Amino acid sequence: MSQTPHTPLLDKVQTPADMKGLSDGQLTQLAGELRAETISAVSETGGHLGAGLGVVELTVALHAVFDAPKDKIIWDVSHQCYPHKILTGRRDRIRTLRQKDGLSGFTKRSESPYDPFGAAHSSTSISAALGFAVARDLGGTTDEGLGDAIAVIGDGAMSAGMAFEAMNNAGHLKKRLFVILNDNEMSIAEPVGALSSYLSRLYAGEPFQELKAAAKGAVSLLPEPFREGAKRAKDMLKHMTVGGTLFEELGFSYVGPIDGHDMEQLLSVLRTVKARATGPVLIHAVTKKGKGYAPAEMARDKGHATAKFDVMTGKQAKAKSNAPSYTSVFAETLLAEAAKDPKICAVTAAMPDGTGLDRFMERYASRCFDVGIAEQHAVTFSAGLAAGGLRPFCALYSTFLQRGYDQVVHDVAIQRLPVRFPIDRAGLVGADGATHAGSYDIAFLANLPGFVVMAAADEAELVRMVVTAARHDDGPIAFRFPRGEGVGVEIPTDAEPLEIGKGRIIQEGKGIALLSFGTRLQETLKAAEALSARGITPTVADARFAKPLDRDLILDLADRHEALITIEEGAVGGFGSHVAQLLSDEGRFDHGLKFRSMVLPDIFIDQASPAQMYEVAALDAESIEKRVLDVLGISSISTKRA
Repeated sequence: MSQTPHTPLLDKVQTPADMKGLSDGQLTQLAGELRAETISAVSETGGHLGAGLGVVELTVALHAVFDAPKDKIIWDVSHQCYPHKILTGRRDRIRTLRQKDGLSGFTKRSESPYDPFGAAHSSTSISAALGFAVARDLGGTTDEGLGDAIAVIGDGAMSAGMAFEAMNNAGHLKKRLFVILNDNEMSIAEPVGALSSYLSRLYAGEPFQELKAAAKGAVSLLPEPFREGAKRAKDMLKHMTVGGTLFEELGFSYVGPIDGHDMEQLLSVLRTVKARATGPVLIHAVTKKGKGYAPAEMARDKGHATAKFDVMTGKQAKAKSNAPSYTSVFAETLLAEAAKDPKICAVTAAMPDGTGLDRFMERYASRCFDVGIAEQHAVTFSAGLAAGGLRPFCALYSTFLQRGYDQVVHDVAIQRLPVRFPIDRAGLVGADGATHAGSYDIAFLANLPGFVVMAAADEAELVRMVVTAARHDDGPIAFRFPRGEGVGVEIPTDAEPLEIGKGRIIQEGKGIALLSFGTRLQETLKAAEALSARGITPTVADARFAKPLDRDLILDLADRHEALITIEEGAVGGFGSHVAQLLSDEGRFDHGLKFRSMVLPDIFIDQASPAQMYEVAALDAESIEKRVLDVLGISSISTKRA
């Protein structure tokens, strides 16, 4: 049960302008109230808790020192933006987070002028901030004005190549902008790689501050708090030798490490760099994910993503599953295949838990690789593994696979390398909304020569597709499956691989054929049952493959029925488009075949439950039934197309 916290100062803050008259002590109090309000709100909605708790003081300090929305505060990924939303006029709606018609769980330009740049994928903030800085200097305009640009990026996101591409460009252009490295030693998964080790060395001692760029070696130029007391002076001089060499070589003035939960330090540093900076500055702030809420601090993922929870205990109210999740079925099957085949290995990009590879990593540590937030590298690394004779599974969410598409084409497909792509979170995903929807992978993979593209209709089919991929060495192969639990079918214990390019008939009917690709099969069967009450008995088939198509099955359905409707959880240009191309090439439209393709609509669908999103998309059972009736009308059904 949620308890509304006592927040007398926060109650007076409707926008950041209301913070300008507060003393530093009051800002510290405000941060405490903001943390309590964030915890209370997320306990009612669920969502990304730990990241926001880690930047409460930083959020308050940024809005106290800078002048948003004229100054552009850009939150990388924006898992951490809930405190920012509370301070920027959205507190009255904060308990609608991630719900239908509510606030987005990420920054969103259409939601508020205080969200200058939308995000949900990582490592974009520095590029965007540099764009704002250049636009400012070239006379660009926005409704709110153009001032300073501030990118807040986590240590995990900083591991991505795009962040360094942006920093390299920013250092070259020498534009005034601020990058705040929010270093909490914790992205979604444990951060990996040389950069993480480098940052660890920077604060191996006490994580206090230097202000080398602003001070230029002169202690007298440091802000007052840095000159107070012999211990602080000693610590400062000690850490002058610790450094931001890596960042300075990229052209940034480096400030840090500083304690990201010490309001005095934050305010002093931000005020100083705002007053003195002439070029790009990187401020290295060490924070603690989940800060100030014990259940989050003690959680393995520091409260990264939570369901609704009890504030007092931290216990989450997760519904019991009636069937295993698709992700867990994939993981179990891959483990079983790896036990039989030592050449099977797995690659993930900072999502071992989300993709189910955490258990693979525990059992086969030498064969499992978390490459960090680096999908491009993950794909090409997997291509190298395949070229070296291994059988790699490159496990990525559909929404993140988009980030490695050039590598999929150039490094995998053209070379016909047998990389296996388990594509999790296919279709509409619910509370994360449009940014995380797996809408496009069918279209952007099925158009690649030599690529095999499958979609599991249920968890039993997923098992067969994992086995099929494991034993497919003739080029790249992908199989997609949704978020959430399966449908409760019996899972085969000794599954055989599927015949490539062969679908299956689920039920025979007449007059109209419904050809499903993926887990919309369950809704298709519900629609068929409803239609049977109207005297319409459709044939229902599961395509299994979008590439290669089951040519014989599709042409047979076209020949035996008046109408054919395809159903898929993907955007236009995918499975249905390939079926239409086949039917056109084979002349099936020349003799009156009625054909329709049910796909995701040409819009970005905002967050809601998956069921609600599929209603909006008109891909639920009722919509499928309606499409059948619209195409034919009950009286138009005959036993066979003339």
